[in-house]
Amino acid sequence: MAGAVVGDEQSGDDPTTLELCRVVADLLGQEAGVFMPSGTMCNLVAILTHTRPGDELICDHESHIYGTEAAGAAALAGISIRAITSPHGVFDAAQVLEMIRPRTRTAPRTTLLSVEQTTNFSGGAVWPLAQLQAVRDLAHAHGLKAHLDGARLLNASAATGISAREYALGWDSAWIDLSKGLGCPVGAVLCGSSAFVEQAWQWKYRLGGAMRQSGVLAAAGLYALEHHLPQLVADHANAQTIWHVLSPCGALRFDPPQPASNILRFGFTSPLVTAHEFAARCLKEGVRVRAIGSDFVRVTTHLDVSASEAQLAAQTMLAVAQSLSQGG
Repeated sequence: MAGAVVGDEQSGDDPTTLELCRVVADLLGQEAGVFMPSGTMCNLVAILTHTRPGDELICDHESHIYGTEAAGAAALAGISIRAITSPHGVFDAAQVLEMIRPRTRTAPRTTLLSVEQTTNFSGGAVWPLAQLQAVRDLAHAHGLKAHLDGARLLNASAATGISAREYALGWDSAWIDLSKGLGCPVGAVLCGSSAFVEQAWQWKYRLGGAMRQSGVLAAAGLYALEHHLPQLVADHANAQTIWHVLSPCGALRFDPPQPASNILRFGFTSPLVTAHEFAARCLKEGVRVRAIGSDFVRVTTHLDVSASEAQLAAQTMLAVAQSLSQGG
C-alpha cells in the first residue's frame, strides 16, 4: 500500500485503482468496474442506478439490503422492498414470479431482483449455479434488472470450484467485497456494463464516495486477489472444525445443519439461553461471535484465525454453551 502508484481517482487517472477495477471486472466477466468504499455503497449505488423512486425490489427477507443497510433503498433511492421468505436465503424462480407485480397504475413497478451469493445472515449458504441462473433469467424475462450481491462470492467459488465469472455472467451488476475473506482494510468493487458503471460513478460522487489517491487502498485489493484466495479454503476448513466440535452438543441447533462456507449459524435448544448472553460470555472468554437477534449466533472464520485458534474457539464456545444450558 505504501508503495502504490497513485493519481486522482476522480479524474480517472489513479493507475492502481484503475488496475483493480480492470482485474475485478475481468474476474466477474463484466465490462467495467468502480471502486467503492464499502459493500453497502455497492448495493445502494446499484439500486439507485437500476431503479427510480416508487419502484420495488425483490430480495430475501434476511438479506443485507433488507435488514442491515439502514433502509438506504427506501431513504435514498425511494423504493420499496418485497421480501421473499426462504430457507437459508436461497429461493427459486417460482417464488420470484409470485413476487413480481402486474403492471397497473396503482401498484409499485417491480424493477429489480437482488440475490446474495453466499448468503449472509441466513447462514452462509451457497446458491447452486443452475438455481442462481434460473432466478436471473426469470427476472430478465419479466423486464427486471438482476443484481448479484457478491460480498462473499469468492467464498462460493472456494466452496464449489465454480469460478466467480461463471456465477456473475449475465447479471446486470455484481460486486465483490475486499474487506471480508480477502482481508483488506476497506473497499469493494461494483461491476457491470460500461454504461452502468458510468451512471454508478455519478451516484458514487453524489453520495460522497469519490476519493483522490485511492490507489493506496486499491493496492491492498490487488495484493489480496493475488495472495489470499487460497486462504478462503482454509477458512472453510476452520468453519468445519468448529462445527465438528459444537454439533454433538445438545444445547445447540444449527441452521443450516452444516456450514457450506465460512459462516456458522446456530440457536439454542433451551429457551433460557439467549444469543446476546452467549455472545457476551464468549467475548469474556476471548472469543468474539455475533448475536443475530435473540435467537441466533453467527460465527465467521477469516484469515486472522488459524486452525489451532479455530479449535480453541470451538472448545471455548462449547464450554460456554454447556454452562449456560445448565443454568451456569
